[in-house]
Amino acid sequence: METVLYTVLPGNTLWGIGNFFGTTVEEIARLNNLSEVDIIYPGQVLKIPVGRPMPPQYYAVRPEDTLYSIASRYGLTVGDILSMNNLGNPNLIFPGQIIKLR
Repeated sequence: METVLYTVLPGNTLWGIGNFFGTTVEEIARLNNLSEVDIIYPGQVLKIPVGRPMPPQYYAVRPEDTLYSIASRYGLTVGDILSMNNLGNPNLIFPGQIIKLR
């Protein structure tokens, strides 16, 4: 299993980190020998499993994003995203928009 190192930022939670990287709290805790999943601190470096990214449940659109780029990043199709979000026009998304990816 491939991993990346992630430095915890203020306000991070294992759930948020896992959601961002498409993994679970349990998997991060296991890889890092964490017995208390509610206790992490800024500056802590965690091993995060990566590979085929599982899409987060929700995604905040960034300025450079297109539905195609988001779909490609998470192994989805534009059609998948359109149907999960009842979007009519695939060319009409905007930064800050929250879209569902699973």
